[in-house]
Formats: sequence, structure tokens, C-alpha cells
Amino acid sequence: MVLLQLLNLMAPCYFICLLAVTFSLQLFFFLPGMCEEDSLPLSGLIHSFLFVFFLVNVIGNYFLVIWNSPASGGISADADISNKPFCRICTRMMWEQEHHCFFTGTCISRSNLRSFVLFCLHASCSCFHAMVAGVGYISHSFSLSFTNPLTFLRLLPLSVTRFFSGSLLSSEMLAVLMLYLWFGVGLACGAFCFHQLLLISRRPVCHQSPSEDSSPINWLDNMTSVFGKRWLMAILFPSTKEK
Repeated sequence: MVLLQLLNLMAPCYFICLLAVTFSLQLFFFLPGMCEEDSLPLSGLIHSFLFVFFLVNVIGNYFLVIWNSPASGGISADADISNKPFCRICTRMMWEQEHHCFFTGTCISRSNLRSFVLFCLHASCSCFHAMVAGVGYISHSFSLSFTNPLTFLRLLPLSVTRFFSGSLLSSEMLAVLMLYLWFGVGLACGAFCFHQLLLISRRPVCHQSPSEDSSPINWLDNMTSVFGKRWLMAILFPSTKEK
């Protein structure tokens, strides 16, 4: 239990550190490197827009997940919780398709499921966007071409050798390490998003027991019950679902 509580504190700190490093590299290294002679080309303008767009949506949906988190269930000591999913960190019963997310420090239920899925979606896109910008920065700094897929595999040992020989700056080494981290986190967040969408499309959303499932529900109805009718607006800007 102590290890779970410690993980529940360390995981959000890990996310905040990853966000801070990504923000710093994008703002102070990647985006300024796209400017030529104090002018902002079209590619730099597009990257700047995507950077702000993903940043707003990642932070906004992250706080919406926490803000709309389910309240503690107040389970009594003599309650029968055998063979039932129970979150010991949030001290609440969990329904089907619910789970505890350590990166947000709260349970994911019907109240914050939409924000969680959108958070995973934008976090994945943000990581891959940072990875693309980082590849451009490293290609210019190292004079490397990433047209060969094996370049990505040789980049880390080459960077470590140059770093310890003194021919590579600390900021450039950090960008190389973050490149692999963005790739892994982007894949993980994308997998979480796809998994949740698959669960939502196949079965009714949380808080519905099998006895309530008297009639078959269309996957589109399941999606609408979670994301609402204004789902496109939620993708473009973090917002709560209309009642």
C-alpha cells in the first residue's frame, strides 16, 4: 500500500518533469532553430501553432481529469467487497471499465473518462510532434540524415561517444535522450487511447451493470454517451461534457 501511494505521488511528478523538459526544448531550441534571419517561415509557423495547440490540450485535459475525478465512495468497514474491484488509494468501489491512473493520481470513471481519452490522444500527438521537431534539430546539429531507418538506432551510441569526448553539448545530448523517451511515451499514450476507445465502442460506459444491459447498444451511442454531441469541439479545446 505504501508503494502504491508513493507511486501515486511520483508518477504525476514524472509527468510534470517530462512536460517541463519538452516545453523548454521546444521553446528555446527547436522553434528558434526554425527561424531564419529573424523571420518565421511557414514550417516554423506550423510547428509553433501545433506546439501551442497540443500544450493547451494536454494541460487542459490533464486538469479536467483531476477536477472531474470521482469522489471517494466512503466504504464502511463491514462492507462486502469480496470479488469486487476496489481502489485502495481512492477508497472507492470501481465499476466495469474503471481503473486508477497513477499519472493523474485519481480514478478514471464516467465523470472524467472523456478528458482522460483526450489527454492520452493529445499527449501522444504532442510527443510525436516533439520527436519530429527534435529530429530536425538533431539533423542540423549532427549533419545526419534520417532517411535511413538505421540512423535512429545508431544515434544513441554515437551521441554518447561524442558527449564523453567533449564534442557534444549537454543540450544536444538531452535532445537525443528525449527523442527516445518521446517515442516510447507517444506509443504508450496512443495505446492507452486506442484501448479505451475500443472498450467504449464494444460495451456500455461505466456505471452500467449487466442487468441494466437489456437492449443492445450501438457503438455510436456508446461514443456519444462519453464524448457528447460536440465531440469535435472537445478535441479542439479542452472542455467539460454538456449535461
